[in-house]
Amino acid sequence: MPYKNILWVYLLFISLTSFVLPQNFGRAAKTKKWVISENSSLSVNGSTNINKFSCDILAYDKTDTLTISKSNSDNEIVLSGSIGLDVKSFDCHNSIMTHDLRKTLKESQFPMLHIKFLSLNKLPDLTTHPELITGFVNIEIAGITKRFEVNYQITEDDQKVIHLLGSRDINFSDFNLIPPRKLGGMIKTKDKLSVDFHLNMKTID
Repeated sequence: MPYKNILWVYLLFISLTSFVLPQNFGRAAKTKKWVISENSSLSVNGSTNINKFSCDILAYDKTDTLTISKSNSDNEIVLSGSIGLDVKSFDCHNSIMTHDLRKTLKESQFPMLHIKFLSLNKLPDLTTHPELITGFVNIEIAGITKRFEVNYQITEDDQKVIHLLGSRDINFSDFNLIPPRKLGGMIKTKDKLSVDFHLNMKTID
């Protein structure tokens, strides 16, 4: 093969790999995994026509993993992974309210509440200064799944623990559930609930 042809083939190879290799490397380099620690928590806050209530799951007893990745090709930021919460673990700090909430959520038929993470609007900087971001999740309650946009606050402390605080208002009716009532309907739980969760996570390779 003439020298000029060899040189042309070499230059063509370099040109092609310059488009392909950095993109694949960049995508791999921008993928991170976060392991959720057991001291994470979730609370559901609501009200009746006479008072307010708060129901908590104070300890998450699993070690699930979330993956965050960014594609160079379309700037899509994906947050994938999910958490599963035992409905029976809800504690409303009142035995009657705890029983009513578990019954309303159909704990005997659907013992788990699931939150599946889907995306973020930006890559977090992970500093000690609280950063506000948003993202989409699927929430499954009593066998019904709905997609919501969630407001997050994220920080990383001096021990490299990532704190992800999420908040979203939902309704019982979003999941075809009827809010609890007592005393012949005199005490009525309002349809609106505020779901707040605090995930403590560590980055892994």
